Amino acid sequence: MAFSTALPHNTFPQLSPLPQPMKKSLNFLGRLPSIRSVKAAAEPEKEKIAQAKTEEAATNAQPATLKPPKKPVYSMKKGQIVRVDKEKYLNSVNYLSVGHPPYYKGLDYIYEDRGEVLDLKIFETGEYALVAWVGIPTAPAWLPTDMLIKSGKLNYERL
Repeated sequence: MAFSTALPHNTFPQLSPLPQPMKKSLNFLGRLPSIRSVKAAAEPEKEKIAQAKTEEAATNAQPATLKPPKKPVYSMKKGQIVRVDKEKYLNSVNYLSVGHPPYYKGLDYIYEDRGEVLDLKIFETGEYALVAWVGIPTAPAWLPTDMLIKSGKLNYERL
């Protein structure tokens, strides 16, 4: 048989096996001073300036329907087979930045062999192509497209 009482649980706080924390009164909220905001004399001028700026921005705002930016038009395609024009390359900043002597033979493969355009980008200085030479274990190079000569298909294998 179960024993039940109709008394509330907090009637006998001394019978509780666990100590009960004391409830704090929220009477201290009534004792806080009230705070009111007061506008300074210069604030109305600031509000007028801010309002004028928002109106100006609203009139200069673009329409809600923004069109995606146009795709750039490149002079070459990815996968294009190219060679490097020797005269243009030897007189370019790219060759001078490498620091090779004037008639360096180590770069002859870029004039004689064909390379493949891996990527095209337009930088601040112009249009550049990432060129990798087929069958030659060298890193690809970013070269300006104006010094590249379009070639036919690459139909041979390097020995």
